[in-house]
Amino acid sequence: MAGQGTVAPIIIKRKKVISGGGHHGGAWKVAYADFVTAMMAFFMLMWLLGATTEKQRKGIADYFNPTIPVNRVSGGGNGAFGGDSIFTDNTLARNGTGMSAASPGNESKSGGSAGSTAGTSKGSDDSELKRLQSVLEGRGGESMTMETLLSHVVTKVTDEGLVIEIFDIDATPLFETDTAKPTQTLIDIATLVSEVVQVAENRISVDGYVRSYPVMLVNNPSWDLSSARAQVVRGLLESAGTQALRIARISGHADREPVTADPSAVRNNRVEVVLLRKDR
Repeated sequence: MAGQGTVAPIIIKRKKVISGGGHHGGAWKVAYADFVTAMMAFFMLMWLLGATTEKQRKGIADYFNPTIPVNRVSGGGNGAFGGDSIFTDNTLARNGTGMSAASPGNESKSGGSAGSTAGTSKGSDDSELKRLQSVLEGRGGESMTMETLLSHVVTKVTDEGLVIEIFDIDATPLFETDTAKPTQTLIDIATLVSEVVQVAENRISVDGYVRSYPVMLVNNPSWDLSSARAQVVRGLLESAGTQALRIARISGHADREPVTADPSAVRNNRVEVVLLRKDR
């Protein structure tokens, strides 16, 4: 028994194996790659905002937000024929009321004619408005003075018509501070705009907007000031040769529709001259 007490005890070690240890299966690499890609996109966005003009940013935005439909006729299917097949006219079952889409009856023809006329009218209206837009933007290449004036102007064609937006720049405002007294810059821009709109016969709308004022003001001038500025621009257009009968409406929108994240920014001081579509 004494001899057995001198025998060394047997120690058994069991190692616990953990799979995926150390590098955690590499998932962190995917997350890091996503983070780097997002940061690259963010810095590229910041660079574009600082290196481009208002017109260039609008062009970039329009590129990523196309307004041209891919297929003007939407059928029940998703193919190139809008739900029809090339054998539609050879089958007994017809689309609509006994006629095929390719061979419509009198009712379909009359409806199609009306729709075609409306579409043609809208298309010609779009062409005319875009032509005027090109004429106005093209004036910027005539001289440095024109280029400076047009830095206050942004144009866009909407469902309402051709919108000519004239806005404040910090260094060169359109009106004297908090008044409806125009500066020489606005007078020159109004003359330029009047020369362009006289090429067309569309009716005109003039809308005034101003930046937000502090809430603690007892008498907030937003409504009166935006309306008064719109009236001043109407008067400048008429003085430059625009017919008074073409003015369809004058509106003051106060600070209700800011174009920047900061409603009190000077950029929100603007007047929009809209060449209305002929059906408006």
